[in-house]
Amino acid sequence: MSYFDFNSASEQASFDLIPKGTLVHVRMTVRPGGFDDPAQGWTGGYATRNAQTGSVYLNCEFVVLEGEFARRKLWSLIGLSSPKGPEWANMGRSFMKAILNSARGIHPADNSPAAQNARRIAGFAELDGIEFLGKVDWEKDQHGQDKSVIKSAVTPDHRDYAALMGAAPRAPAASGGFGSGAPATPMAPAASTPPAAFRVPTRPAWAQ
Repeated sequence: MSYFDFNSASEQASFDLIPKGTLVHVRMTVRPGGFDDPAQGWTGGYATRNAQTGSVYLNCEFVVLEGEFARRKLWSLIGLSSPKGPEWANMGRSFMKAILNSARGIHPADNSPAAQNARRIAGFAELDGIEFLGKVDWEKDQHGQDKSVIKSAVTPDHRDYAALMGAAPRAPAASGGFGSGAPATPMAPAASTPPAAFRVPTRPAWAQ
Protein backbone atom coordinates (compact mmCIF):
# COMPACT_ATOMS: atom_id res chain seq x y z
CA MET A 1 0.00 0.00 0.00
CA SER A 2 1.31 3.45 -0.86
CA TYR A 3 1.02 6.46 1.44
CA PHE A 4 0.88 10.22 1.05
CA ASP A 5 3.33 11.67 3.56
CA PHE A 6 2.33 15.10 4.89
CA ASN A 7 5.00 15.35 7.62
CA SER A 8 7.02 17.83 5.57
CA ALA A 9 4.04 20.06 4.72
CA SER A 10 4.13 23.58 6.16
CA GLU A 11 1.71 24.54 8.90
CA GLN A 12 -1.58 25.99 7.71
CA ALA A 13 -1.82 29.76 7.56
CA SER A 14 -3.85 31.67 10.10
CA PHE A 15 -7.05 33.22 8.82
CA ASP A 16 -7.57 35.56 11.75
CA LEU A 17 -8.90 38.94 10.70
CA ILE A 18 -6.42 41.75 10.22
CA PRO A 19 -7.22 44.15 13.09
CA LYS A 20 -9.39 47.16 12.35
CA GLY A 21 -7.43 50.33 11.73
CA THR A 22 -4.24 48.55 10.61
CA LEU A 23 -2.38 50.50 7.92
CA VAL A 24 -1.11 48.27 5.11
CA HIS A 25 0.85 48.92 1.91
CA VAL A 26 -1.24 47.20 -0.76
CA ARG A 27 -1.38 46.58 -4.49
CA MET A 28 -4.87 46.84 -5.96
CA THR A 29 -6.02 44.64 -8.84
CA VAL A 30 -9.31 45.28 -10.63
CA ARG A 31 -11.08 42.02 -11.40
CA PRO A 32 -12.72 42.58 -14.81
CA GLY A 33 -16.50 42.26 -14.95
CA GLY A 34 -16.85 42.83 -18.68
CA PHE A 35 -19.27 45.75 -18.44
CA ASP A 36 -18.57 48.81 -20.61
CA ASP A 37 -20.43 52.10 -21.03
CA PRO A 38 -18.35 54.37 -23.30
CA ALA A 39 -20.67 57.30 -22.56
CA GLN A 40 -19.48 57.14 -18.95
CA GLY A 41 -15.87 56.45 -19.85
CA TRP A 42 -16.17 52.85 -18.63
CA THR A 43 -14.16 50.87 -21.17
CA GLY A 44 -11.75 47.96 -21.18
CA GLY A 45 -14.17 45.61 -19.44
CA TYR A 46 -13.05 46.62 -15.95
CA ALA A 47 -16.47 47.52 -14.54
CA THR A 48 -18.95 44.98 -13.20
CA ARG A 49 -22.74 45.32 -13.32
CA ASN A 50 -25.01 43.52 -10.88
CA ALA A 51 -27.89 42.19 -12.99
CA GLN A 52 -30.24 42.08 -9.99
CA THR A 53 -29.67 45.56 -8.55
CA GLY A 54 -28.39 47.42 -11.62
CA SER A 55 -25.43 48.78 -9.64
CA VAL A 56 -22.07 49.19 -11.36
CA TYR A 57 -18.76 48.91 -9.53
CA LEU A 58 -15.10 47.92 -9.64
CA ASN A 59 -14.48 44.53 -8.06
CA CYS A 60 -11.10 45.00 -6.38
CA GLU A 61 -8.56 42.71 -4.78
CA PHE A 62 -5.88 44.11 -2.46
CA VAL A 63 -2.66 42.23 -1.70
CA VAL A 64 -0.61 43.33 1.33
CA LEU A 65 2.96 43.82 0.12
CA GLU A 66 4.98 43.86 3.33
CA GLY A 67 4.93 43.70 7.10
CA GLU A 68 3.19 41.31 9.48
CA PHE A 69 0.32 40.62 7.07
CA ALA A 70 2.34 40.35 3.85
CA ARG A 71 0.65 38.34 1.09
CA ARG A 72 -2.76 38.50 2.77
CA LYS A 73 -5.60 39.37 0.40
CA LEU A 74 -8.62 41.59 0.96
CA TRP A 75 -11.53 42.42 -1.32
CA SER A 76 -13.81 45.45 -1.69
CA LEU A 77 -16.12 47.07 -4.22
CA ILE A 78 -15.68 50.63 -5.47
CA GLY A 79 -19.03 52.03 -6.49
CA LEU A 80 -19.55 53.66 -9.88
CA SER A 81 -23.33 54.01 -10.04
CA SER A 82 -26.49 52.84 -8.33
CA PRO A 83 -30.19 53.13 -9.23
CA LYS A 84 -30.79 54.14 -5.60
CA GLY A 85 -29.01 57.47 -6.05
CA PRO A 86 -25.60 59.14 -6.28
CA GLU A 87 -24.31 58.40 -2.77
CA TRP A 88 -22.54 55.14 -3.60
CA ALA A 89 -20.90 56.61 -6.70
CA ASN A 90 -19.79 59.68 -4.73
CA MET A 91 -18.21 57.42 -2.10
CA GLY A 92 -16.43 55.56 -4.90
CA ARG A 93 -15.10 58.78 -6.40
CA SER A 94 -13.82 59.90 -2.98
CA PHE A 95 -12.07 56.56 -2.48
CA MET A 96 -10.43 56.70 -5.92
CA LYS A 97 -9.27 60.26 -5.29
CA ALA A 98 -7.70 59.20 -1.98
CA ILE A 99 -6.05 56.21 -3.69
CA LEU A 100 -4.42 58.53 -6.24
CA ASN A 101 -3.30 60.94 -3.50
CA SER A 102 -1.80 58.04 -1.55
CA ALA A 103 -0.16 56.32 -4.53
CA ARG A 104 1.23 59.50 -6.07
CA GLY A 105 2.27 61.26 -2.87
CA ILE A 106 -0.15 64.18 -3.17
CA HIS A 107 -1.33 66.05 -0.07
CA PRO A 108 -5.15 66.30 -0.03
CA ALA A 109 -4.92 70.10 0.37
CA ASP A 110 -2.59 70.51 -2.62
CA ASN A 111 -4.58 72.12 -5.44
CA SER A 112 -1.63 73.10 -7.62
CA PRO A 113 -1.91 72.29 -11.37
CA ALA A 114 0.51 69.37 -10.94
CA ALA A 115 -1.54 67.91 -8.09
CA GLN A 116 -4.80 68.30 -9.97
CA ASN A 117 -3.27 66.58 -12.98
CA ALA A 118 -2.09 63.72 -10.77
CA ARG A 119 -5.68 63.10 -9.70
CA ARG A 120 -6.77 62.46 -13.29
CA ILE A 121 -6.68 59.10 -15.02
CA ALA A 122 -7.38 58.17 -18.63
CA GLY A 123 -9.23 54.99 -17.64
CA PHE A 124 -9.57 52.24 -15.07
CA ALA A 125 -6.45 50.53 -16.44
CA GLU A 126 -4.40 53.09 -14.44
CA LEU A 127 -5.94 51.77 -11.21
CA ASP A 128 -5.17 48.14 -12.04
CA GLY A 129 -1.93 47.38 -10.19
CA ILE A 130 -1.71 50.71 -8.34
CA GLU A 131 0.03 50.65 -4.94
CA PHE A 132 -1.07 52.76 -1.98
CA LEU A 133 -1.43 52.82 1.80
CA GLY A 134 -4.78 51.42 2.86
CA LYS A 135 -6.65 51.28 6.17
CA VAL A 136 -8.23 47.98 7.18
CA ASP A 137 -11.88 47.89 8.22
CA TRP A 138 -14.37 45.10 8.84
CA GLU A 139 -17.75 44.37 7.30
CA LYS A 140 -20.13 41.41 7.16
CA ASP A 141 -19.93 38.88 4.36
CA GLN A 142 -22.94 37.14 2.77
CA HIS A 143 -22.98 34.66 5.65
CA GLY A 144 -22.97 37.32 8.35
CA GLN A 145 -19.34 36.71 9.27
CA ASP A 146 -16.82 39.51 9.72
CA LYS A 147 -14.24 40.00 6.98
CA SER A 148 -11.34 42.42 6.56
CA VAL A 149 -11.76 44.99 3.78
CA ILE A 150 -10.08 48.11 2.41
CA LYS A 151 -12.51 51.04 2.24
CA SER A 152 -10.17 54.01 2.59
CA ALA A 153 -6.70 55.13 1.53
CA VAL A 154 -4.19 56.87 3.78
CA THR A 155 -2.76 60.09 2.31
CA PRO A 156 0.55 61.95 2.91
CA ASP A 157 -0.94 64.14 5.66
CA HIS A 158 -1.08 61.10 7.97
CA ARG A 159 1.81 60.94 10.45
CA ASP A 160 2.68 57.33 9.56
CA TYR A 161 2.49 57.72 5.78
CA ALA A 162 6.19 58.44 5.17
CA ALA A 163 7.40 55.55 7.31
CA LEU A 164 5.05 53.00 5.74
CA MET A 165 5.40 54.17 2.12
CA GLY A 166 9.14 54.75 2.36
CA ALA A 167 9.24 58.39 1.22
CA ALA A 168 8.50 61.88 2.45
CA PRO A 169 5.27 63.69 1.50
CA ARG A 170 5.23 66.76 -0.65
CA ALA A 171 5.82 69.98 1.32
CA PRO A 172 3.66 73.15 1.22
CA ALA A 173 4.74 76.01 -1.04
CA ALA A 174 6.94 78.67 0.60
CA SER A 175 4.20 81.32 0.49
CA GLY A 176 2.03 79.22 2.77
CA GLY A 177 -0.57 76.64 1.81
CA PHE A 178 -0.64 74.14 -0.99
CA GLY A 179 -1.05 75.19 -4.57
CA SER A 180 0.41 78.71 -4.26
CA GLY A 181 3.68 79.63 -5.92
CA ALA A 182 5.73 77.17 -7.95
CA PRO A 183 4.59 73.61 -7.26
CA ALA A 184 7.09 71.40 -5.49
CA THR A 185 8.29 68.22 -7.11
CA PRO A 186 5.82 65.46 -6.18
CA MET A 187 7.09 62.58 -4.10
CA ALA A 188 7.22 59.32 -6.01
CA PRO A 189 6.69 56.24 -3.83
CA ALA A 190 7.82 52.87 -5.06
CA ALA A 191 5.96 51.59 -8.11
CA SER A 192 3.83 54.73 -8.40
CA THR A 193 2.77 55.89 -11.84
CA PRO A 194 5.42 58.13 -13.48
CA PRO A 195 4.47 61.83 -13.72
CA ALA A 196 4.34 61.59 -17.53
CA ALA A 197 1.39 59.22 -17.21
CA PHE A 198 -0.57 61.87 -15.32
CA ARG A 199 -1.05 63.91 -18.49
CA VAL A 200 -4.19 62.79 -20.27
CA PRO A 201 -5.80 64.48 -23.29
CA THR A 202 -9.37 64.20 -22.07
CA ARG A 203 -11.26 63.29 -18.92
CA PRO A 204 -13.98 60.63 -19.13
CA ALA A 205 -17.44 61.51 -17.83
CA TRP A 206 -17.05 59.50 -14.60
CA ALA A 207 -13.85 61.41 -13.70
CA GLN A 208 -15.33 64.91 -14.05
